[in-house]
Amino acid sequence: MTTAADPEAPPEQDRPRVSSDIRATRTSFLARPPLRTLLRRLASITALLTIDVCGLALGLYLALVLRWLYYEHELPLWGVPWDAEEQWLPFLSLITILVFWQAGLYAEREHRAGVGRVVSSLVLVAVLTVVFAWGVDHQFGTYGLAPTAVVTCAAIICVLRASYERLTRDLMHVLGVRRRAILIGEGQNVGHLLRTLGDTRGGIDYAFVGAISPTQDGIPLPRLGSLDDLGGVLEGRRVDELIVNGGDVSDEQLVELVEQAHQRGVQVRVAPTTAEILTQRAEYVPGQAVPLFELRPPVFAGVDWATKRLFDLAVASVVLLVGLPLWLLIAVAIRLDSRGPVLYRDRRIGLGEREFGMIKFRTMLAGADRLQGKLETRNEASGPLFKIRDDPRVTRVGALLRALSLDEVPQALNVLRGEMSLVGPRPLPIRDYHLLEPWHRKRYLVLPGITGLWQISGRSELTFDDLVRLDFYYLENWSIWLDVTILLKTIPAVFGRKGAY
Repeated sequence: MTTAADPEAPPEQDRPRVSSDIRATRTSFLARPPLRTLLRRLASITALLTIDVCGLALGLYLALVLRWLYYEHELPLWGVPWDAEEQWLPFLSLITILVFWQAGLYAEREHRAGVGRVVSSLVLVAVLTVVFAWGVDHQFGTYGLAPTAVVTCAAIICVLRASYERLTRDLMHVLGVRRRAILIGEGQNVGHLLRTLGDTRGGIDYAFVGAISPTQDGIPLPRLGSLDDLGGVLEGRRVDELIVNGGDVSDEQLVELVEQAHQRGVQVRVAPTTAEILTQRAEYVPGQAVPLFELRPPVFAGVDWATKRLFDLAVASVVLLVGLPLWLLIAVAIRLDSRGPVLYRDRRIGLGEREFGMIKFRTMLAGADRLQGKLETRNEASGPLFKIRDDPRVTRVGALLRALSLDEVPQALNVLRGEMSLVGPRPLPIRDYHLLEPWHRKRYLVLPGITGLWQISGRSELTFDDLVRLDFYYLENWSIWLDVTILLKTIPAVFGRKGAY
């Protein structure tokens, strides 16, 4: 299957799509969808890294030869420039890769920056290198080498990258790689959208399967049905992408449309109105004529998924090992304070709305869950949450553990098992889950977390709708640095005990 996320891999044969939710439903590192996406991206990134390092080496070598010719007026032996290059190539390669990565030069094909960004990035590399050389008191024979190397490296890298893009594009064309798309809109608008989109975008051929529209009038494609028929249309044929004319669907229809598409592994892109382009923040997908904005599902896949998972495993392992003496002391205190087990498995709802056992230090009397029904009238939380500031079931040690959130530490075991992440939406008890409204359930598209934006933004003092909005913000704006920031801010939030009970 060819996807918009990585169109450089050949597709499967055209056939009805087996339902494969874009939104993560499996968490194993070897789960096929994450692994397949990761391998495709790694192959593309590896090819580009090789091109850039080779281009950098050739460009630097050429710059050294040109400098030799300028001063010595004769061709050097091949090894003379290479001896000088060996001193700087490892450092330059590392800096170049980091700068190129930050500049988006290793992004997916459609989002990858072009020649202008290559040149500006190499200028930045040259500036950083010169500053570093000054810092270590390195003596240059001439500072003219830096601008010369920028020109030669830029020329060679751009030629190699252009050749790679052309070669992979021709290969995909020969292999019959096509992005199978359905247009959604009304009459003349769909016809206009079809004409202006063209047959190719981002080097990938389009195959327009048909259109979803109220009527056939003005549509130069087979009409597959109305929006009410979308689920059946997607089940009956292989589709990679839905392209929606933004002015022809309501907000409610767009939400439902995106939900159905993402459940079946189909990308959604919207051709916005002029007003929407001016007023809304979205990620622009370059192409011909009509701008398209991709509505990405809130999911961690491919490189993002691997990065987040490896970060979770590393930190959770450190927390468990380094804090082991403290955890043993807590276990002893719990056993001395009240009868019952040290650990408690609380049934929660996690990724994909599946039930799992969340591990906590026991903070309540044994059998406390059976008493909750009698305490419902004392609930102080809004929405589906259940919270009591002075819960009579909480033990003395349990109250201290809750105030410092130390009861949550064993959830690092859930992280190691792939049931939770360090940072994410908090998993809710089954009782709370059954009281959710439909729009709340988007928070179950990713692994639940030990901490999250809720914990650092007021915790139990927030309403449940506020909690969900914070979860949505996290899903749409995730980065590894956001995770690090939340973890660091959790520490003062815990010791400040704001909203904790």
